[in-house]
Amino acid sequence: MTQESGFRARYWHPNDDGRIQCDLCPRDCQLHDGQRGACFVRMRQGDQLILATYGRSSGFCIDPIEKKPLHHFFPGSSVLSFGTAGCNLSCQFCQNHDISKSRDMDRLMDSASPHAIALAAQQHGCKSVAFTYNDPVIFAEYAMDVADACHDKGIQTVAVTAGYIHADARRDFFSRMNAANVDLKAFSEDFYAKLTGSHLQPILDTLVYLCNETRVWVEITTLLIPGHNDSDLEITAMCRWIMNQLGPDVPLHFSAFHPDHKMPHVPATPPATLVHARQIAMEQGLNFVYTGNVHNAEGDTTYCPSCHTQLIVRDWYQINQYRLTTDGHCPQCGTGIAGRFDTTHANFGRQRIPIRLT
Repeated sequence: MTQESGFRARYWHPNDDGRIQCDLCPRDCQLHDGQRGACFVRMRQGDQLILATYGRSSGFCIDPIEKKPLHHFFPGSSVLSFGTAGCNLSCQFCQNHDISKSRDMDRLMDSASPHAIALAAQQHGCKSVAFTYNDPVIFAEYAMDVADACHDKGIQTVAVTAGYIHADARRDFFSRMNAANVDLKAFSEDFYAKLTGSHLQPILDTLVYLCNETRVWVEITTLLIPGHNDSDLEITAMCRWIMNQLGPDVPLHFSAFHPDHKMPHVPATPPATLVHARQIAMEQGLNFVYTGNVHNAEGDTTYCPSCHTQLIVRDWYQINQYRLTTDGHCPQCGTGIAGRFDTTHANFGRQRIPIRLT
């Protein structure tokens, strides 16, 4: 597939001034012939919009599901992860910027059809396929076709996303997803505008939609960046919003920042910051709060919200103890634990296995 060819995209309309407007996300890019959107991969070609990365990937890897991170979605299982290139946000702190900000289509691997991806997941014993590394919203048509192929083989699908998407596309896209980890990057419009080139409200709208109008299993990740989104005031406000709008059972992951991309001068997040944020979240009533990118056994462990029994004890991505009943209840007090659980659990562990599709 050449750089100037691609798959006919959905979610656009012609404007009266001759431009085409992309309706996928709130950027609403308006394009003349040959122009690309801010995501770089959605491009006007003649009188239509194309997705230049359909059927192409930046790589495939088998990961533990906990790495997405998802702690309540078939814990211990393996997931086939892949992404493409480009992004519709411009995060100055992006930790996958070599992929998400790539303008070199030749970095992408050879063609990978939806059927080939589903078949590879099945052959490698993966419980699910994750659209990750860059935001799958921008390759929605490809992700949806892959998801359909996966579901035909009984394989689950996972979106790791910032949730920056318009309502019509959001409905179609998430109707194909079984789980999502949504990046809630901060809880201020100022942060979103200055550091991501986007807006907060569409992400909040996506979270409310997912948790209140779909059956998608949802977990949230917030990367805490020292001096930018880690104040007690902001963390408290965010956790109160989650509690009031989404409920106490949506798992929240506080993750550690490390200097990268356009913010090399900002120090890494101290582990104590994550521990403190976790305590704030639990004080606001959230039942499942985790710490990420640091070694913290307590912050990795799933506790019963009623009797506080340790139910899933993790060491990074390794499950050292699993005490849930086969139907996902606490064996001590019988409390049901929110999530998606198998009658038997796997323990894929800390492996990371790059693969090539044939």
